[in-house]
Amino acid sequence: MARMQFPEAPASDPVPALPSKPSLGRITLFASGDFACNLYWQSLSFFLLFFYTDALRLSPAVAGLVLLVGSIWDGIADLLVGIHAERSRRDYRWFLTAGAVPLGLGFVLLYVAPPLEGAALAAAVLALHLLFRALYAFVNIPYSAMTARITGDSSQRAQISGLRMLFGTAAALVVALGTERIAVLAPGGLAATGSYLAAALLFGVVGAALLLVVGRGSPAARGQGQAGIPVLAAMRVLVRNRAFVTLNLAMAGVGMAATALTRSVLYYFHYVVGDAAGGPAALAMMGFAGAVFVPLWMAIGTRTGMRALWFASALLGIATIAVFAGMGRANVSTTQLFLVVMQAALVGFNLVFWAMLPDTVEYGEHRVGVRVEALGFGVSALVQKFAFGIAAGLMGVVYQLAGYQPDAVQTPETVAGIRWVMLLMPALCFALSALVMWANPLRRGAHAAIVADLAARPKGD
Repeated sequence: MARMQFPEAPASDPVPALPSKPSLGRITLFASGDFACNLYWQSLSFFLLFFYTDALRLSPAVAGLVLLVGSIWDGIADLLVGIHAERSRRDYRWFLTAGAVPLGLGFVLLYVAPPLEGAALAAAVLALHLLFRALYAFVNIPYSAMTARITGDSSQRAQISGLRMLFGTAAALVVALGTERIAVLAPGGLAATGSYLAAALLFGVVGAALLLVVGRGSPAARGQGQAGIPVLAAMRVLVRNRAFVTLNLAMAGVGMAATALTRSVLYYFHYVVGDAAGGPAALAMMGFAGAVFVPLWMAIGTRTGMRALWFASALLGIATIAVFAGMGRANVSTTQLFLVVMQAALVGFNLVFWAMLPDTVEYGEHRVGVRVEALGFGVSALVQKFAFGIAAGLMGVVYQLAGYQPDAVQTPETVAGIRWVMLLMPALCFALSALVMWANPLRRGAHAAIVADLAARPKGD
């Protein structure tokens, strides 16, 4: 097929072949960066909305709006960082070392309780939220894009994705248990601002230190992109990349489902089940379950292909929701079991997404003749952050309409609203994601054939 024409890269900046496979030790060190990133991200996912409503006493609508605006800004920041990293001659590792300490500080500020009220409090919280999101984008987009550079082997990319998820789920376990344990020691528990700030200080120091180590010790990842490609032209490459578009739209649905599920946990246990302590315990169990299911999904995905694993995860999630919804209001243990199985489904989705996303780089290069890396990861993050923000905003609206009041006995209408946000939204989003993934062309063996064809093409073709 005819390919789009772009300015050629300068002769002094050739596009080398993908690097040979790095050692297991080097990719494990690289993957450990997800432990640091998820100390921040899982805290935001698990606790930030609850912190806003029950510690800072923002209304659910205002809290949801802060998260929605933050997600939109985060997506824009992701795109800008992706553009900069794509055009920069710096090694992607530089972004990790330069941004590690500022990101840790920004995370701590996220849980500072400004001595303000009303609109001034909301404005201060939003400003701190936007600062953290920008710093996170500066580090996380180049870090994620490194997967497409440090190896061109699809199976090793899946291995890297699995290792990253293991570190990420370990971080989720640490965040859930650590925040809850710190809250037990602090007066006021999870409703006290000091509990969150103490946890944030600990996680911020650990995350910053680890990112510095990862930035200095990961495999080299420079020189793979093509310099001189106009941004709009590169965006057109992504739009024509059917593998990239369908994967990201499918993951947007999963992101909305995950947001509705995980951010409902504390509310569900506190106000529906009637056991506030069960929420952090359930989050910890979900983190542990994630670590257990990653190797299982990796083994299954190796046999069936990653695309087929997506459909298996969707079926598992929808069936689990149907069974749990049919039970009516469940007790602590049944709800925790439901969340563990749902986490297993989310792990499957995430493994497929992070394993396939780097493969869409070669798919686009094969179809159009131009390699787009960091910008693609930036656009991908923008899509996902928009999905997270929309889901959080919808949660705030539903809670507000249902009459949610913090630290109060909720009405039957409010209880029903909390319950159906956690069940109906994920079920619908899982089904839509499966329909979109059906159009994804990266079936089993397709990427290997693409890489072989790219290697066989004459230089400059």
